Amino acid sequence: MRKVYLSLSTVAEAQKKIVSFPSPLTAEKVPLAQSLGRTLAAAAVAKVSSPAFNGAAMDGVAVKAEITYGARASKPLTLEIGREAFWVNTGAPLPPETNAVIMVENLVINQDIDPPTGAPNVTIEEAVFPWRNVRKIGEDLVETEIVLPQGTAIGAYEIGALAAAGILEPMVFRKPQVVFIPTGSEMASLDSLTPEDLKAGHKLPEFNSLIVQALVEEVGGRLTVWPIVPDDPGKLKETLLKAVDGPFDLIVFNAGSSAGSKDYTAGLLQENGELLVHGIKAMPGKPVAIGKVNQKPVLGLPGYPVSAVIAFELLGLPLLKNWQSAVPLERPNAQVRLFQDLPSKPGLSEFIRVKLGRVNGELVAAPLPRGAGTVASLAKADGIIEIPAISEGLSASQPATVSLLRPLKTINGAILAIGSHDNALALIDGLLRRRDPKLSLTSAHVGSLGGLLALGKGLTHIAGCHLLGEDGTYNQEAIRRFLPGRGVTLIRLVERSQGLMVLRGNPLKIVSLADLTRPEVTMVNRQKGSGTRALLDYELRKSGLDPQSVRGYEDEEFTHLNVAAAVAGGRAQVGLGVLAAAMALGLEFIPLGWEEYDLAILKRDLNDPKIQVLLEIIRGPEFQKEAGALGGYGFKRTGAEVFSLD
Repeated sequence: MRKVYLSLSTVAEAQKKIVSFPSPLTAEKVPLAQSLGRTLAAAAVAKVSSPAFNGAAMDGVAVKAEITYGARASKPLTLEIGREAFWVNTGAPLPPETNAVIMVENLVINQDIDPPTGAPNVTIEEAVFPWRNVRKIGEDLVETEIVLPQGTAIGAYEIGALAAAGILEPMVFRKPQVVFIPTGSEMASLDSLTPEDLKAGHKLPEFNSLIVQALVEEVGGRLTVWPIVPDDPGKLKETLLKAVDGPFDLIVFNAGSSAGSKDYTAGLLQENGELLVHGIKAMPGKPVAIGKVNQKPVLGLPGYPVSAVIAFELLGLPLLKNWQSAVPLERPNAQVRLFQDLPSKPGLSEFIRVKLGRVNGELVAAPLPRGAGTVASLAKADGIIEIPAISEGLSASQPATVSLLRPLKTINGAILAIGSHDNALALIDGLLRRRDPKLSLTSAHVGSLGGLLALGKGLTHIAGCHLLGEDGTYNQEAIRRFLPGRGVTLIRLVERSQGLMVLRGNPLKIVSLADLTRPEVTMVNRQKGSGTRALLDYELRKSGLDPQSVRGYEDEEFTHLNVAAAVAGGRAQVGLGVLAAAMALGLEFIPLGWEEYDLAILKRDLNDPKIQVLLEIIRGPEFQKEAGALGGYGFKRTGAEVFSLD
């Protein structure tokens, strides 16, 4: 039977319930050399002062400062070595009855004596005051002083402070023990699947455990992954009871926490303990279950990777942090300008992954795909914007707050490219990083028209575009229409071979656009505003073909590779795209002609040092060599200025 969410909890309510579990963590001493990443279970109290003695802070001679009073250039003072002055090196303890050090640079020594430490006396021309050039006892730490409070995560600097205080075995919390139990009859361990298995789709690879393991280890815990449990209530119950009887502090079930007919986690918790939460007002992350079995917390995560990660960050990490008296995970925030409106469904807090770039002094955010299964969007994201549950979305006219996943220094070095997708952009990103690690190219794929509109609003550095106009030119007509008076330059990136992508062997014998109207043919299209969509519409009109007669015309994807994947996966028999995408997925390609893919740049930005490096790379041989290896590219005018509009 299909379950229902009886009452969705807010994120705050769910967090309050899960962090209410008392800490099971005991304290233990570990060698200082093995303490990195551990959390102090008690305040670290200095066992010795640092330094433990009055020591020389400079090379020179130690003296009693009072005997130097009156020394000056016109009345130098000579001190006898071994009685009034004593040679010391930096860090050495001061001899008894001395309280200052005169630097060797300020001593007058007979030049015939080598080394100078053999001199029977030295002359000074300036008095020294007590404790000058001396590291006094306890200057850094005083014995019995609290060096670090309980709950401090031990890093490199903390290890240094503990060592200086003589704390060679700090008292830390035992590592939280977490068991991760993947479930689902359709799942298989990642190491058991070949590339052919993955392509065939008979089993889904289980890799959520790898992501959660990294998150657990980042907060000082240890994760154990158990074998996959099929969708069998009996086996799931047996596994649950075995886990709660084991040495684990937190039990995590992955998948089965939703409301489907084979989602057993919530019922399992209800039957064997107490179900505290079933479903939270968050997207992604809604299908969550929290329960208590044998007084232990059990967390049921959604199966989709992004949902699982966000749910664990919202609920699992705060629990592990709280048990260790550690500060909850808080990423730095920044104010951003949205590239576009972000509509959202009221009642659910939505977490939007975004790309970021600093354009003309403003931090700009462009959204990535929102799907709960788009795990790559987590790796590509520079930040996350939360849309509150009470909101219907965020307006591009208002500033928004982003939680940063990368340092601002890294984001500030990024060239933001909003517009049409092309694999060559990823090549440029790599070449930029090789040239200067502080530089990168970050791109958001919204289609050629979306890129040009973003450029007109000053929300991107460059816009990749390939819009075929009614006059037969690429991009020029669109720039005149949408960007009058903005001062735009078009730089040619590549010429691209566009054509129809079909399965190997071309089983339906598709040879032209006219074949798209055949009833047995289904195509996958690009989104409105993309250059490929504009090219298709142009060619259909020229051939007198009605788009409504093309089955699948309304089925849209946002990149050439996604179109190719739809064909390779059998969702459609044909799609329009570039040769490089067809080659990447092993498809057959029926060329229709060459198109021009350009980078539109505001003239005001052409002298930006980052843009200058970008243009150097585009015009260099390395880019053409690597792009040429992808196939389907021409470079006759690569790097040339092909159009300019004031």
